[in-house]
Amino acid sequence: MRKNKTVYSTNPDWRPEDEREDRPQATQQGTVYLQRQSKGRGGKTVTVIKGLVGDLKSWKKELQQLCGAGGTVKDDVVEIQGDHRQKIAEYLNSKNIKSKFSGG
Repeated sequence: MRKNKTVYSTNPDWRPEDEREDRPQATQQGTVYLQRQSKGRGGKTVTVIKGLVGDLKSWKKELQQLCGAGGTVKDDVVEIQGDHRQKIAEYLNSKNIKSKFSGG
């Protein structure tokens, strides 16, 4: 028994779900930018990682464990407490992800 109960469709390329081809979505990981920020944080330094593709919460967890520090995800950006740019850059390079330092 089929789940889809579509009787008629105006889409000329329509096919039932069981006949569709499942194409894996290729996620291209571009350049990741690592930035150190302390402005507006009471003098505390954080490492901001921009440009990561995929589940940012899992990235945050991996990077927190790598650095031994806290962190958060805000506006498609991962923030890790402290200056860990070099350590994160080496880790990303080991995963064949290109990274660059940006800012001061």
